[in-house]
Amino acid sequence: MKTNIHKTERILLGAHFSIAKGLDRAVYDAAGYGCTALQIFTKNASTWKERTVSREEILAFEKAKTQTGITRIASHAAYLLNLASPEPKKYRMSVAALTRELERCAALDLPFLILHPGNHMGAGEAEGIKRIASGINTVFDEVKAPRTQLLLETTAGQGSSVGGRFEHIRSIMEGITDSKGVGACLDTSHIFAAGYDIRTRETYEKTLDAFDEIIGLDRLAVIHLNDAKRGLGSGVDRHEHIGRGQIGLDAFRFIMQDPRFEGIPKIIETPKNEGDTDYDRINLDRLRSLLKD
Repeated sequence: MKTNIHKTERILLGAHFSIAKGLDRAVYDAAGYGCTALQIFTKNASTWKERTVSREEILAFEKAKTQTGITRIASHAAYLLNLASPEPKKYRMSVAALTRELERCAALDLPFLILHPGNHMGAGEAEGIKRIASGINTVFDEVKAPRTQLLLETTAGQGSSVGGRFEHIRSIMEGITDSKGVGACLDTSHIFAAGYDIRTRETYEKTLDAFDEIIGLDRLAVIHLNDAKRGLGSGVDRHEHIGRGQIGLDAFRFIMQDPRFEGIPKIIETPKNEGDTDYDRINLDRLRSLLKD
């Protein structure tokens, strides 16, 4: 497929950036990499401790978006959350944390919040799916008319995780009352680890056909572009640099050149700096180069 510089400029491409120096700083950092989209945490993702974004933070964040033109920004919910947990305390904490996260996203006017569905911890997929949907319904009831769409991320199928099959995502969606409030995030490394092959044109189209039939491409709002350290169907969630893993460059070329995904933000979550090597820049440039093939 032939492309031109104008298409390269329009592509919604970015990375996950740190908010250690401020929410607004993450936006400016993204702009410095030529990004047109980005992903952030809105709090420390490794703790249950919550925070409320201040008026000053909101104003600075809005200014950064206006100055850079970057508005397609996703937040990723903390990995501690587990809406599929059969443990009552952990489940309640997860529902409360997701509620606060969605409130922060709404305050920052973020279009997307990405969530790993959860781990059923031996209770079984059906029970896990039921708990996830119930938890999201509770959150949506608490956060009236949220402006941020909650995106269920496909997982690698590791351990007792829910989301390794497209059917899991569909079943969760079917249990959510506010269907418009939820969408999907497809992670290339995760689906590959879960057994969905995208390495050849034939398998790529087959996988997308399955996604469309089961979930619906119209529900897809964000794509995580990550290569995989382990092989097809490994069930192991380990990201690798673009083109250096088991997936290879062709799959990323297919995605970058796919007109169906032109308006969908594509975010890398690949390993960061190693010594003096800035791998975010290398991976982003590599993806951009695929538009010109």
